[in-house]
Amino acid sequence: MADKNDPIAVFDSGMGGISVLKEMVSLMPEEDFIYFGDSVNAPYGMKSVEDVRALTIDHIRYFIKEQSAKAIAVACNTATSAAVKKLRELYPEVPLVGVEPAIKPAVNSCAHPKILVMATPRTLAEEKFLNLEHLYDSQAVIYPLPCPGLMEFVEQGILSGEQLEEYLHNLMDPYLGKDLTGIVLGCTHYPFVRRTIAKIAGPNVEIFDGSLGTARELRRRIHAAGLGQSQEHKGKVDFLNSSDDPKKIELMEYLFHSDI
Repeated sequence: MADKNDPIAVFDSGMGGISVLKEMVSLMPEEDFIYFGDSVNAPYGMKSVEDVRALTIDHIRYFIKEQSAKAIAVACNTATSAAVKKLRELYPEVPLVGVEPAIKPAVNSCAHPKILVMATPRTLAEEKFLNLEHLYDSQAVIYPLPCPGLMEFVEQGILSGEQLEEYLHNLMDPYLGKDLTGIVLGCTHYPFVRRTIAKIAGPNVEIFDGSLGTARELRRRIHAAGLGQSQEHKGKVDFLNSSDDPKKIELMEYLFHSDI
């Protein structure tokens, strides 16, 4: 049975979920966290749904059984779409959250929203996203933009510079004349390149991501289950990666301490 002193596990296919982890640590500094990035199998956005589901379930089983995680955050849009429903069936007693593109706040931000949703090809093809898009397509103009290769910039620690700007211009330029009101960052990697995206989009386009909302929902579920850590406890973060390359852990710590 879970104990309030047990850690929270945060899972992603690589480094991107650290953007969600940062919000969780800020919101719950008293909690202990384990962050695991599956860099060996990244990117998940180019894999089949079945492969993503199997990988995600296998890793979450390890957190619960071997690391005694009291709560789980699947900080990856692709893994959320593929596996969270099944995980809730397997572990109904575990507080568990996923992530989804922050379309709702982007749509509600102004009277006539025109929203660019940047995400992996897999996320944009999933039923979860298509249902979310359909829910709001009568209230906003929504442009889904597949971004194959963008997460790899973050995985390599490239968060700015000419190469990244050229890549983003090639993707975004066809939409910059459409009077966009907002851009939704539909992959947890993308907040790390938020500043470059904002630079290209211009000052009148608001950038949205769902990290804070995910953190708040996890906190709510943990406290509803009576598993909140004592406020006097000083939390810590442990980083793990499926790769044995020590540079992966170094990059995780760099991203965790970087401003986004």
